Amino acid sequence: MAKSLRRIALIVAVATALSKVAGLVRQQVIAAAFGVGAAYDAYNYAYVLPGFLLILLGGINGPFHSAMVSVLARRPRQEGAHVLAAINTIVGAGLIVVTLLLVLFADPLIGLVGPALDAERHRIAVLQLRWMAPMALLAGLIGLGFGALNAADVFWLPSVSPLLSSVAVIGGIGLLWWQLGSSITLPATAVIGGIVLAASTTVGAVLQWLIQLPALAKEGLNKLQLVWDWKDPGVQEVLKVMGPATLSSGMLQINVFVSLFFASGMPAAAAGLGYANLLVQTPLGLLSNALLVPLLPVYARLTAPEDRPELIGRIRQGLMLSNASMLPLGALMVALAVPIVALIYERGAFDRSAADLVGQLLMAYGIGMPAYLARDVLVRVFYALGDANTPFRWSVGGIGLNAVFCWAFTGGPTPAWGLQLPMLNAGAAGLVLATVAVNLITCVGLLLALQRQLGGLPLRVWALDSGKLLLAAAAGALACWWLSNGVSWPAGLAGLLLQNAICAGLAVGLYGLLATVAGVPEAQQLLRVLQRRRA
Repeated sequence: MAKSLRRIALIVAVATALSKVAGLVRQQVIAAAFGVGAAYDAYNYAYVLPGFLLILLGGINGPFHSAMVSVLARRPRQEGAHVLAAINTIVGAGLIVVTLLLVLFADPLIGLVGPALDAERHRIAVLQLRWMAPMALLAGLIGLGFGALNAADVFWLPSVSPLLSSVAVIGGIGLLWWQLGSSITLPATAVIGGIVLAASTTVGAVLQWLIQLPALAKEGLNKLQLVWDWKDPGVQEVLKVMGPATLSSGMLQINVFVSLFFASGMPAAAAGLGYANLLVQTPLGLLSNALLVPLLPVYARLTAPEDRPELIGRIRQGLMLSNASMLPLGALMVALAVPIVALIYERGAFDRSAADLVGQLLMAYGIGMPAYLARDVLVRVFYALGDANTPFRWSVGGIGLNAVFCWAFTGGPTPAWGLQLPMLNAGAAGLVLATVAVNLITCVGLLLALQRQLGGLPLRVWALDSGKLLLAAAAGALACWWLSNGVSWPAGLAGLLLQNAICAGLAVGLYGLLATVAGVPEAQQLLRVLQRRRA
């Protein structure tokens, strides 16, 4: 019997939470060991291509995973085992070639990704890329295997597997610290530290692949042999779904490359972006799962013309809940940026100057928090309507806009090119603001396209209620900022905990009060839910 959607959502949410917490701890360990030094700065460039493939091909809801679920869920296990073996063979052969290319052409590839890296960072990044090259092959196998497991109603293992990658990195750095002690933070150890960081990342990918093998065997899907069967209907169907989905999903990852390209002339910028991005993605991933997992099947069931009014109501629900959660979260990141970063990261090699850098980036990310989740809600609505072309076109256009905004907000890709725009040069924060601008424009474009497709949406009413939530979040942020900067907080970890807890509590409380008084239905609904739980 198929598991209920509610139980599946709970399993995925808990497993995702564990993986996110492990990822945060991993990042804290990296920060303490390397700070924003050469080893981790170079790692962000070396990880671009292997990480791109791991997220794109091996990630949950990635194209390989989605293709396998959609095809194998309709087939018996024995046939599914044959399809999985054939796809593993075909995809594996292609990714082995990609792995070899990454090893052989690591030097020019790093030069392409980071054209303005200094000699030391370039050399370390080349070594790291060669160590992480096998992740190209592993990414495909991970995505295909976990897609097959989800088709067999196995959800826990795929969702919790990223935890293994974090554990591997933490273990690798721990061994390095055991061997080098406090000298791990010295610039002289950057090369060996960078290699250990890359090698442990690859070990994590190996563990993600190995852990799925016993589960596949238990479900009768593990067929460890080479199968060259291009003509099998199941294989052809998987390949047909996989191609367009890979192209569409890759658009967002290309924006990461664009940002790093422009960041290569800014020392420590890539490392800072990595630290700040994790602080954004951790709560965003949790809230995204909590919001999108229950709503996606609802959207899919409301595509008939007679269901149009209810669909519009559900779209509003998704967008307003997105705004209601993301606006106060973004406001906190703006008002408490440096204290949050200091609490999470400031220890070991990660000093106050690093906290100030990452804090600036976190403030820029906070401004765009509502657009991140709202875009995902709108994209899912288009998918439910059977329209994948509109989100794809906006994704492609977003890449060009991101490059233009990165150029404008940073003054040009590298100082050596002599095409600076000093009045617009916002440094590394400009790269984040470029992404924020693209997300906002994409949201507006998708919303207008959806209005045309559905024959009208009450956008003025939605905008008015969103504006009320924005004002409530801004008031909370101002109160939070005033309290954070107007009080002499105790020094040390206890002081930071106290500062963040009290200031955040004030901001959230004031936001909840003002949003409820403003009469936004979704805010009132959330308040009633919280009151019932307290009772």
